[in-house]
Amino acid sequence: MTKHIPNTITCLNLLSGCLAVIFAFAGNFQAVVLCVALSALFDFCDGLAARLLKAYSPMGKELDSLADLVSFGLAPAVLAYNILVDMLPEAYTWAAYSTMLIPVFAALRLAKFNIDDTQTTTFKGLPVPANALWWLGACELLLSHSDTTTMILFMASIPVMALLMVSNIPMFSLKFKGLGWRSNEVRYVMIVISVALLIIQGIAGFAAIIGLYILKSLLSPKMRKE
Repeated sequence: MTKHIPNTITCLNLLSGCLAVIFAFAGNFQAVVLCVALSALFDFCDGLAARLLKAYSPMGKELDSLADLVSFGLAPAVLAYNILVDMLPEAYTWAAYSTMLIPVFAALRLAKFNIDDTQTTTFKGLPVPANALWWLGACELLLSHSDTTTMILFMASIPVMALLMVSNIPMFSLKFKGLGWRSNEVRYVMIVISVALLIIQGIAGFAAIIGLYILKSLLSPKMRKE
């Protein structure tokens, strides 16, 4: 019975992702944020449950990737697309199609992860859930600061974040092997900082959190050696 618990949680991730896509098409930004955040929570919990219950399975691994593609690839892309279509001058709305790079490169990232057995304690490239959280924060910043500079930075970040997902840059994993403090110090500190940023900056804090995560990975001596 316990072997089905992680897959059930993963299905909740997928369900939340599907709802996020629907809300993104409807232009309901707050609902998208809630659904993607729930998907991220379920994505964290299914892996934790699998490790604690020792309920690993090839099916679970593939199901997790399929759910992540919808929740963290397609959903933020549709959200970003709809926002850009509404904000770009009519003559340049074609540029909004660049957001489709997000799910395409997310799929490449997930496929690459599934065949790479070395990504257990660290990741190679930006994890797809982290990419989704970045876009939630970036979309909030664009909606609240709809100036030319913010728009340019938003558009420029699309290929940058896409390439980061498929890069070989080592990034530390936020997956807990247990709940103890030892060996999880950085993860707990990141959680505390993340909560503080969300309290101070709101949804826009997601962009700061992922920016900090990328910076921490790039500056870590362990990551540089790898």
